[in-house]
Amino acid sequence: MNAPTPTLRLTDQYLMGNYQRLPLTLVRGKGAHVWDDKGNKYLDCIAGIAVDNLGHCHPEVVSALRRQAGRLIHVSNLFHIEPQAQLARQLVRHSFADRVFFCNSGAEANEAAIKLARRFALSRGPAGRYEIVAAHRSFHGRTLGALSATGQKKMRTGFGPLVPGFRFVPFDDLPAMERAITDRTCAVLVEPIQGETGVITPSPTYLKKLKALCRRKKVLLILDEVQTGMGRTGHLFAHQGMGLEPDIMTLAKGLGGGAPIGALLTRNEIARAFTPGTHGCTFGGNPLVCAAGLAALKVVARKPFLKQVRALGDYLTAELHRLAGRQPALEAIRGEGLMIGVDLTLPSPEVARRCLEQGVLVNAIPPHTLRFVPPLIITRKDIQKLLRVLENSLNQVAAAQPA
Repeated sequence: MNAPTPTLRLTDQYLMGNYQRLPLTLVRGKGAHVWDDKGNKYLDCIAGIAVDNLGHCHPEVVSALRRQAGRLIHVSNLFHIEPQAQLARQLVRHSFADRVFFCNSGAEANEAAIKLARRFALSRGPAGRYEIVAAHRSFHGRTLGALSATGQKKMRTGFGPLVPGFRFVPFDDLPAMERAITDRTCAVLVEPIQGETGVITPSPTYLKKLKALCRRKKVLLILDEVQTGMGRTGHLFAHQGMGLEPDIMTLAKGLGGGAPIGALLTRNEIARAFTPGTHGCTFGGNPLVCAAGLAALKVVARKPFLKQVRALGDYLTAELHRLAGRQPALEAIRGEGLMIGVDLTLPSPEVARRCLEQGVLVNAIPPHTLRFVPPLIITRKDIQKLLRVLENSLNQVAAAQPA
């Protein structure tokens, strides 16, 4: 391996070791491609982990950021903020919601949703309805409340005591969910598709039936659309293709076109539980990120754009199935739009490393899953390159396995 670059040395010396970083320093991006500090070009099928939905440095997002940075970057939420109000209006226009709360990340949006659900239950009485039912293998963030709602033991270990009041059931198991909801339950929190654990898709009617169950039990349904939202599945929000509306929805990742922003959306009746002083966020909804969000939403919400995402997702999925016909290492393929998980019989980190060596960045979920969340502006030509490199990498890793 080549000697470490200055950036790698600085990272090793000054940053905490909480990330398993690839030995790669990315310095420039355009569209679906990025370049490292040595001038090497890569097709990016990670997209900041489903953040760069419009690719890197989309001209409309860059233009909006430049204009806003020259006018006003930050003021407190003690004042009215023009881009924030405009972005909230557009999100409401495109969703089930009446009201929006802005923050900086998906974890913060889920923290806000947890607080809002408990506060709303308290406002309606009787007291004692504070529990939230979530799913095994879920991921809702790494702050303490969001971590407490995350159904993965490996992420929770070592951080106890966690926030009480969370129960877990298998994902896509409606009878288990019904048994878990009690007179202490205030909400159910699930992802429409579980992203972090390998793009786990539910049965077609699960979420619609879950919403009916929540309505019957008089508990709120919170959908974590941090990864599935903003066009990722070929719908602006994943639930719009699943035949239901949540009570609360959380967004982040693709919302800012690469800028850090999160949001909680809900109806008027529920939003009223957040009165002045009950919740806040210093940087949430600042002018700069909301200008970026407005530009990104304007592009992603266009019907022809979303139709193209669905078409590209169908194409990638069909070609992966064709590849599976001649490459036995592909065991399962699942997903919606351009959010696809592939299970392998081979070690996924090694396959991802081989892809990187050939100029394609893919996300490995150890031990045996690859996640494809490329920019939504990826082309068929790009997808063809991804498939060629993936097939080569699978063959190389398979040949290197012990007999």
